[in-house]
Amino acid sequence: MALMTEDIISTEIAGTLDGLMAERVRRSPESTAYRSFDADTNTWRDTSWQEVGREISRWHAALEAERLLPGDRVAVHLNNSKEWVYFDQAALACGLVIVPLYTDDRPDNIAYILSDSAVKLLLVRDAGIWKRLAPALAGQEDLQRVLILNPSKTLSPAEVLQDQRVRFVSDWLPEQAGAMQKRDGDPHALASIVYTSGTTGRPKGVMLSHHNMLSIAHSALTMIDVYQEDLFLSFLPLSHTLERTAGYYLPIMSGSAVAYARSIAQLAEDLQNIQPTVMIAVPRIFEKVFARIQGQMSKQSGLKRTLFRMTTSIGWRRFEYQQKRASWHPGLLAWPLLRKLVAEKVTAKLGGRLRMAVSGGAALSFPIAQTFIGLGVPILQGYGLTETSPVISVNVPEDNEPGSVGVPLNGVETRIGENDELLVKTPGMMQGYWNNHAATAEIIDADGWLHTGDQARIDGGHVYITGRIKDILVLSNGEKVPPMDMELAICLSSAIDQALVIGEGQPFLAALLVLNPDEWKELAKSYGLNADDESCLRNEKLMACLIRGIRGNLKGFPSYAKVRRVILTLEPWTIDNGLLTPTLKVKRARVLDRFSAEIERLYKGVQAG
Repeated sequence: MALMTEDIISTEIAGTLDGLMAERVRRSPESTAYRSFDADTNTWRDTSWQEVGREISRWHAALEAERLLPGDRVAVHLNNSKEWVYFDQAALACGLVIVPLYTDDRPDNIAYILSDSAVKLLLVRDAGIWKRLAPALAGQEDLQRVLILNPSKTLSPAEVLQDQRVRFVSDWLPEQAGAMQKRDGDPHALASIVYTSGTTGRPKGVMLSHHNMLSIAHSALTMIDVYQEDLFLSFLPLSHTLERTAGYYLPIMSGSAVAYARSIAQLAEDLQNIQPTVMIAVPRIFEKVFARIQGQMSKQSGLKRTLFRMTTSIGWRRFEYQQKRASWHPGLLAWPLLRKLVAEKVTAKLGGRLRMAVSGGAALSFPIAQTFIGLGVPILQGYGLTETSPVISVNVPEDNEPGSVGVPLNGVETRIGENDELLVKTPGMMQGYWNNHAATAEIIDADGWLHTGDQARIDGGHVYITGRIKDILVLSNGEKVPPMDMELAICLSSAIDQALVIGEGQPFLAALLVLNPDEWKELAKSYGLNADDESCLRNEKLMACLIRGIRGNLKGFPSYAKVRRVILTLEPWTIDNGLLTPTLKVKRARVLDRFSAEIERLYKGVQAG
């Protein structure tokens, strides 16, 4: 590998998030900042830091002409792109506060966020998006300006511009602007209000300062080497604080380039075209790839399946040896051959240059992590909350314990409180919840400790998350069951896309299962069932088969972790039907409510004991 160089901008030199960008433009004007797909030429185009600086200056001049005041809120509803960066940086340089929105969030939820934070200016991707959002935003007097990035192929400009607040970005931006200037901003000023996609109730606005996000990005760089030659692949939404801090601000701090994936559907192709060295992801991405590998392996010969298992086993042993947790073994001599025959075929699908894949936002199943690491994919699992900007802990390459969520970042304090709750103090700790002092006081105690709501243990410096306090199920016999790890294990089956373990106040556990549509067709065929007849989901033999599979997945769990009954469905839990948050967390209460009749029938007549 060629010599890699570091050029880290410290939090002190950056001062603010816009100061960070100004300093990077000054230091690395000719280097590549961003790589984007140009649909007109069907090619990938690089943009230098100098070009980025010029565009930010144009956006900054246009925003200043809006005569907004420092502290005013502006919202962005775009896919990951250079324009997201231009708008964010220009707004921050004006002293404005960014409210990021999920592009796939429901209009009513977006309307609530804009109203709650009194947003004055909104940037959306295209006229079609604005047409979808406009009815929900009717009557919002605070919203003074709507900017549309791209015109619509189906709506005429006259139709779009009927609302006097609406302007196309191409008309709004000046042709030119002065050179990018670095302002003397307050690092502790409010930079962003990020609305948490809570699994219960309305989302809460997390107030993050410039220093909050800068400090976490810099702390991560003191623990994990990131170089100017690195290329990040950006596909996790920039409205997700993990992507924003670790996949946007951190690369500016390190001088690394970022390539924007076209879409999740095109991710496999983009990985091979872009060949990233660093990737920030959520477990769902690895789960999907794992399920695909499982499906492909099930169709291979016995010899190929044996070869695959041998590769992951020896690859894992090699990893444990490198981590100094296992002794050398003669089987390691086979690794170069197995890597060439098997492992490199998987890593090639990820571009072939991946140095590091960081997984966060939710728990990554240990068997999935073990499989990928065994194949040579360097996954580092981390942990955090939006309220902590967001990273609290992360595994590092030389001390990677995949069963844990890593070691606390430098400057982050952790301890275990009552009920095994993980408590933290961190420079990334939010300023509080927007207009919600009661909720702020509930999560940050009088001594300054933030209560994560997660149960944990700390062993050998590593943090292990053991459950979510609010999600603990209490059976009728008093046994307490943390369902999260069980649900992850159940979803290791390629037939099951989503799972929710239930049983609060009941004598036994059951599970709600969303079946994989392709696997369901195969299952139905094998049992002589009509895949188009949903009544077949109640077939006793089918359910017994799935329960046997679940028991196999849960064999390493304590004796109480037994699922005795299942409820099957084909309709996925999504953001659109209100059963997932925009960060893809299951809204447990909503799912339970949706299936209340089926759950009641399942437990009907069962005597609590």
